[in-house]
Amino acid sequence: MAALDIDGIVAKLMQAEARPLDNYAKKTAGLQAKNAALNQVSAAVGAFQGALTSLNQSSTFQGLSATPSNRDVFTGTAGAGAVPGKYKVNVTQLAQSQSLKTYGMASSTATIGSGSPTNLTFQFGTITGGTFGATGNALGLAAAAGGIPNGSLSLNGVAISTTPTTRSARALAEAINAQSEKTGVVATAGSTETAADLFAGFGQVSVDSGSSYALSVGGVQLASLNTGSAPLTGAALDTSLASAGTRNALAAANISVSGSAADGTLQFKSADGNTIDVTETVTGTVRGGLKRDDTTVNTGATTTATAAVTLRSNDGNQILVGGNNPASAGFAAGSVGSHQGSGFSINGALNSKTITLEAGDQTLQGIRDAINKADMGVTATIVSDGSSKPFHLVMTSTKTGEATSMKIGVSGEDGSPADPALAALLGYDPAGAQGMTQTAGAQSTLLNMNGIEIKSDSTSVKDAIQGVTLDVSAVGSSTLTVTKDTAAISTAVNDFVKAFNTLNSTMSGMTKYNAETKKGGVLQGDASVRAIQSQMRRQISAVMEGTGGKLNSLSQVGISFQQDGSLKLDSGKLNKAITDNAADFGGLFAAMGSTTDGLVKFDKSTAATKAGTYGVNITSLASQGTLASGAALGTTTTIAPNTVWRVTLNQTDPVTESKSQEIKLPAGTYSKDDLAALLRSSINGNATFAGAGDATEAKVGEDGILTLSSSKYGSTSNIAIAGISGSAVESIFGGAAPVKGADVIGTIGGVAAAGNGQSLTAAPGSNAEGIQVSITGGILGDRGAVTFSQGFAFQLNNLATGFVGKDSLLKSKTDGLNVSIKTVADQAAKFETRLDSIEKRYRAQFVALDATLSSMQSTSDYLTQQLATLSANR
Repeated sequence: MAALDIDGIVAKLMQAEARPLDNYAKKTAGLQAKNAALNQVSAAVGAFQGALTSLNQSSTFQGLSATPSNRDVFTGTAGAGAVPGKYKVNVTQLAQSQSLKTYGMASSTATIGSGSPTNLTFQFGTITGGTFGATGNALGLAAAAGGIPNGSLSLNGVAISTTPTTRSARALAEAINAQSEKTGVVATAGSTETAADLFAGFGQVSVDSGSSYALSVGGVQLASLNTGSAPLTGAALDTSLASAGTRNALAAANISVSGSAADGTLQFKSADGNTIDVTETVTGTVRGGLKRDDTTVNTGATTTATAAVTLRSNDGNQILVGGNNPASAGFAAGSVGSHQGSGFSINGALNSKTITLEAGDQTLQGIRDAINKADMGVTATIVSDGSSKPFHLVMTSTKTGEATSMKIGVSGEDGSPADPALAALLGYDPAGAQGMTQTAGAQSTLLNMNGIEIKSDSTSVKDAIQGVTLDVSAVGSSTLTVTKDTAAISTAVNDFVKAFNTLNSTMSGMTKYNAETKKGGVLQGDASVRAIQSQMRRQISAVMEGTGGKLNSLSQVGISFQQDGSLKLDSGKLNKAITDNAADFGGLFAAMGSTTDGLVKFDKSTAATKAGTYGVNITSLASQGTLASGAALGTTTTIAPNTVWRVTLNQTDPVTESKSQEIKLPAGTYSKDDLAALLRSSINGNATFAGAGDATEAKVGEDGILTLSSSKYGSTSNIAIAGISGSAVESIFGGAAPVKGADVIGTIGGVAAAGNGQSLTAAPGSNAEGIQVSITGGILGDRGAVTFSQGFAFQLNNLATGFVGKDSLLKSKTDGLNVSIKTVADQAAKFETRLDSIEKRYRAQFVALDATLSSMQSTSDYLTQQLATLSANR
């Protein structure tokens, strides 16, 4: 008898036992299919929310575009407040930052000076008056006689055309200015003036028989003598000069007269730089005249007076002088340029900063690193020009605009004199000593818009045209056309309709019944999907309240439902609505706030804010913490060396130590406005204050009172100053006490609102809850109203968030399905564990049966053998 096929028997038995696992698998597959379908719906809702983004932004509804005719000059962007129009713009200058360099050094690591600690104080401001350029020497006699040969002079690589007629500063300036567009250099001729002592000792002029004498200036004859003429004295010459004919002739030659010949002070001047020749023409025997006594023979002579030319760089860059003989034009070859006759006015809006060069820092590399580490709006680098003293420290302002020029003061510790070597290397005062060389001047962007001159500190020019930003890139002319641009609105609305229809198609496909296959969608009858469909359709069909405009329903802009639940867009109706009511589209779709008072600004709202119009009433405006001088400032104020004050700004309760800082003021004598700017920039330059957002403002009123104030408004705004060393605080502010700031007080919607600085926030529980407005000025009392609307895109987005966000409908549903899937999986796992036990039991039973059968077979075989033996023995 063969052994039992235990594996085969057990396998067939277990197949029957495992049939319930199919039910678990089917149940899991069904749950997973629903879960996947709900995730697909969730993704479609998310895509729908994405399509609402543009419609929920106010910028989408500005509806304007700015198009330049020449994009090489500038590009334009239209923002809030822009209005359609056409503008002619001519850009004449681009903003740039100032750059300074030191003279060359042989080493970048060698110590400069004594190595003692040195303070560098950087101030920023505007260079006023004067010119940036160079004044040459007066033209030489050779140039005055024969002109300046062509090729003698070039500026910034451009040859200046000169001829034999270029024999005056005026003619040279005209030749230079003919190339100004190419060179960026403008020339001005200085005044020509004869020597102050030219007529000192003017001898009485007499002539012998048959002789003559004539005196002329600039080709104008002043006097003449012939045989029999009375001698010419200084007094007689003055009489001649006083005659109308002589004066008119000199004026026609642009020559003015001062002094008198009688006392030897007579001078002639040409304001336009023409060369003046003073000529004595003699025939025969003549005695007396210029520089001769009455008896000294005069053989005739010409005295020539010339002027010099001043070069001005248009952009504040160095002027490169070249040519084969620039000395004939009064200049030496090489780079020239410095501020001449200029002043410096501090820009209080830019923070001043003092850095200390400690021992070891007094090298070009050390100075560079100290400046860069200070992070004060100046970058430093070392440039090598390859010469015997190649290393130059170059400092460049990180800001552009004419009010960002640098003034660098050098001083020792505690007000002691600066190390001479460092002062000579790094000191830079546009109104005084200029140890460094300006290689590029700080300048603003200049443009003319429809005849109006406009200046901007950067190449991004904002609100020169209301609501428009121009990004200027080149000098030149271009027109800018600002027109209505409805494409953004139309695109956003079309995207909204498409996204909803995709969502609707997704949900419909999963919930509908297919009559042909007689099968329902995986989500047929699902309550969550039905809820999404019904709530969205109800919201889209609603009439919106408080939009602030004529539009309050989507049907007005061409959006309507079709029979299958999808949306249809009537493009013609949409375009007409945009054209007729472009300003109302924002309120129809987005959550928007607006005010009727220009000094009341809508800041924000919250989810609790209800749409509507709410009155704003102000009983007290916010104020700043201030400290005002007790008396009017003098014409100038002197700040002593080593002046250190302790400034406390926006101190808290309890006290915060970092709100009180030591501020060092640069020594000097300051005008009223410069003193205000100095205090503002010095305090705001403190890194701790700047890091905490604490800053000051300063101004001098018409009454001469200096007021220093915190830039913040409200009850946390305050400022106080105490002296430590140097000039006393009382020398400026007297004994005046600081005044703390106060918060704005008022109501929104007739309910008392919470004031914080200039911000007023509507009270919790009121319909206006969450609205925040800023009151930046104006009168007390009724300040108009603030209107808040919750457009369709805003409300649909909130509705969608309720479907797919945390603790949302779909999230709860999928979480439940995931729990069910896990439960079924757990049940299946337990059943599989039970199957393992059953299989073991079956296997044990059949193994035992097989053993029993095997034993029985052995017994049978034995008995058969025994019986056979018995039969044989008979």
